[in-house]
Amino acid sequence: MNKIVLTLALVFGMTACGNNTAKNSSGTEQQTAQSEKQDRVEVLYFHGKQRCATCMAIEKNAKEAVEAQFEAQLKNGALVFKTIDISKEENEAIADKYEVTWSSLFLVRYQSGKESAEDLTKYAFANARTAPDTFKQGLTEKINGLLD
Repeated sequence: MNKIVLTLALVFGMTACGNNTAKNSSGTEQQTAQSEKQDRVEVLYFHGKQRCATCMAIEKNAKEAVEAQFEAQLKNGALVFKTIDISKEENEAIADKYEVTWSSLFLVRYQSGKESAEDLTKYAFANARTAPDTFKQGLTEKINGLLD
């Protein structure tokens, strides 16, 4: 019974967080093209116009973890944190690229001209609001693994 209630709550929360149609972006494409010249890891937090408490916790805690643990990598460009509003027209291309239609968290690694992406959305929704320290630790470990 508890699993059913939790599942329904998660579904309703996710529905409230998204279902916005993204629009096209030449600005984001230019920014992405410029940064693709360097090997790096990107933390991409996608959100829509309306956000629930969990969505806001994902952004807040992901940003806090990245800024606290990876200051040097942020400064030298080895790590990039981006918040992307998929309800804005200029972000349609990147939302389409990752097939994002609601709040999502991705880690993307660019190495030797190749890109690999990991979807951490389920992990983020399960932990960011209710277990922020666990979320931050897990995100930090994932990023460290990609930076090695």
